[in-house]
Amino acid sequence: MKVDGGVGWELDKVGAQAQELEEMGYSGIMTAETSHDPFFPLLVAAQNTERVELVTSIAVAFARTPMILANIGHDLNAVSKGRFVLGLGSQIKPHITKRFSMPWSSPAARMREFILAMRAIWATWHEGKPLEFTGKFYTHTLMTPFFTPTDTAYGPPKVFLAAVGPMMTEVAGEVADGIIIHAFTTEKYLRETTLPALEKGFAKAGKSRQDFEISYPVFVVTGKTEEELAEATLNTRRQIAFYGSTPAYKPVLDSIGFGDLQGELNAMSKQGRWEEMGTLITDDILTAFAVVGEPGSVAGQIKSRYGDIIDRTSAAYANIPKEDRVNIIAELTAA
Repeated sequence: MKVDGGVGWELDKVGAQAQELEEMGYSGIMTAETSHDPFFPLLVAAQNTERVELVTSIAVAFARTPMILANIGHDLNAVSKGRFVLGLGSQIKPHITKRFSMPWSSPAARMREFILAMRAIWATWHEGKPLEFTGKFYTHTLMTPFFTPTDTAYGPPKVFLAAVGPMMTEVAGEVADGIIIHAFTTEKYLRETTLPALEKGFAKAGKSRQDFEISYPVFVVTGKTEEELAEATLNTRRQIAFYGSTPAYKPVLDSIGFGDLQGELNAMSKQGRWEEMGTLITDDILTAFAVVGEPGSVAGQIKSRYGDIIDRTSAAYANIPKEDRVNIIAELTAA
């Protein structure tokens, strides 16, 4: 199992952070698109590491065009000598239309076409195929030698797709190289909804499970002391409540019999009662979403619950000493 860690946004510190993560035994370095660009830190990380994969988890696809991300993906894969993974996500409609001022419609169908358009562009650059992509959402039919990259030794990057619902998950299985499971996912939902949807996608593309990676950033609640464990528990309850307030994620709560909670959490979020929302996350809900226990039990719990499902994971346990983190990473990567 691969284990991924994250770097921050201060570019003058990213190089040292990336080197430390590689030395600790991490398999990949991830960034997310929140308040900063997700690509710049990975460029710095690429220049300061030799082994780890470099993954956006995630970059917002619909904030850009297939051509823009084809360029960025190509360049980062070239500079990292084949270690870049373009992890994409759709975001939700209000962010795409109101924050990015970009079009929104049929997100699963649009994402499928987006990834196929990128692959068509890369096929032009790396295989010399004519660029003749015409779809419902995107059209790319012009490419001249002046705009064609020449540093093609490492080919195009892998593409991972973040998904929660079965439609987007099926798209991931069909056109992506891997899926980034949302942290707001239960084991039951993974087995009963995610895996069957992926199989439908594999069947469409004539792929097998062996051609694909499943990445799942597990919620981990741990600490060396009772105080640390209590703080981690409180923070995770609030994080679960935040995600649970999103209407699109209600089926995940339904999977463990708590679907009615979603409306209450959503109403509280609109009232700005963010901290109070966490009090609604019971112990049963917490343990359905999170691995809870002392540092020495974390790797074993992840393996026993998800070892037959996932290929890579990332987990927030930076509140425990580095030695414990190294041991967790070593035990998981040996699995």
